Amino acid sequence: MEELVIFMINPDFWKGKRVFVTGHTGFKGSWLSIWLSYLGATVKGYSLSPPTSPSLFNEAKVEELIDSQVGDIRDQKNICRSMSEFNPDILIHMAAQPLVMYSYKAPIETYEVNVLGTAKVLEAARSCKNLKAIINVTTDKCYENDGRTDGYKEQDPMGGYDPYSSSKGCAELVSASYKRSFLSDLGIGIATVRAGNVIGGGDWADNRLIPDILRSFESGKSVVIRNPNATRPWQHVLEPLSGYLVLAQKLYNEQSKFSEGWNFGPDEHDIKPVSWILDNMTSKWPDSSWKLDNNSNPHEENFLKLDISKAKYRLEWSPTWGLEVTLDRIIAWHKSWINREDIYRACTIEIENYMHDMKGSV
Repeated sequence: MEELVIFMINPDFWKGKRVFVTGHTGFKGSWLSIWLSYLGATVKGYSLSPPTSPSLFNEAKVEELIDSQVGDIRDQKNICRSMSEFNPDILIHMAAQPLVMYSYKAPIETYEVNVLGTAKVLEAARSCKNLKAIINVTTDKCYENDGRTDGYKEQDPMGGYDPYSSSKGCAELVSASYKRSFLSDLGIGIATVRAGNVIGGGDWADNRLIPDILRSFESGKSVVIRNPNATRPWQHVLEPLSGYLVLAQKLYNEQSKFSEGWNFGPDEHDIKPVSWILDNMTSKWPDSSWKLDNNSNPHEENFLKLDISKAKYRLEWSPTWGLEVTLDRIIAWHKSWINREDIYRACTIEIENYMHDMKGSV
C-alpha cells in the first residue's frame, strides 16, 4: 500500500519538471502553484491579475514562488511567446471565466475566454519541443444535464444550459479536435478533467456559496441563498488537484493510454444540498443564520453528480477528505486568515495534512 501512495503523488517525478500553468492567479490556480512549488517543480504562470481582492495569490505571496506573468490567453502572440520561451514539460490549462451567474451577464466574453482562449493555448502548445502532457481543466457542468439522479460518466454527451456550462462543453470539443488533428502526431498527451463544486480556504469570488457564507459570517448578517435545494458534488480544492497531478504523471509517460476525459468528484455520501452546507457551517460559527432569496434569479441546474469510478479503477485515485472534514478545514483556514497568520504556511500545512491523510485512505 505504501509504495502505491508514494507513486500517487510522487515528489521525485515533479522535482525539476517544468510546468506551465494558465490561470495561476485564481483560487484553484494559486493552490496548484503552491503545491507544485512544494513538490519541487519549476512553475511558470500565465494569467490575468488576481480576479478578487483579497486573493489567495496575493495573501500567500505566490508570485515569490514561481515565474508569474500577467497576460490574456486570448492574446495568441503573447501566449505563444511565453509558452515557447519557457518550454514546459507539462501544461495545465486552468484559465477561464469560471462563474455561471457572470456568464449570463457576459456571454460573449465567456465564450471568447473559455472556447477561443482554449484553442489559442493549445495552438501555442504545438510549438513546445519538450511538452509531453496537457491537462485541460473544464467542469462537471460540461455535461448535457437531463435531470438524472445517477452520476454523469465521461462518455456522456456535452451540453450545458447557461453560457458558462455550454462554453466548457465547447472547450471539451476543441480539446478532442486538437488531440486528433495535431497533438497525437506530436507525441503530446491531452486529457480533460471535470471536477465538482470545488471549495476551500482562499476563495473570495462573488456568487459562490462558501465565499458568500463566510462574508455573511464576518459581517454578522444572515446568508441569503438562491436555491437551498440545489444538490452538488462538493469537494475540497485539493481533491481534484490531486487527481490532476496523478493523471499528469501517468499521461506524461503514456500519452495514448490516458488522453481522455476524466471525472474527479466526491464519494456519493458527500453529494449534499446547499441547505446541508448552510446548516453545518452555521452550527460552527456563533450567531450566524441563513435565509431564502425571494428575488427572481437566472436558471441553475438543481441536481448534478459525477461518476468517478473510472478514476478510481484506472488511476487508483479516490477522494480523501469527506465533506464534514472539508468544512471544518475551510473555517479553520479562514480564521487563520482573519487572525493574520502566515497564509503560505497555512496552505502548505493543509497540503501536508492532505498528503498524509491520502496515505491513510488507501
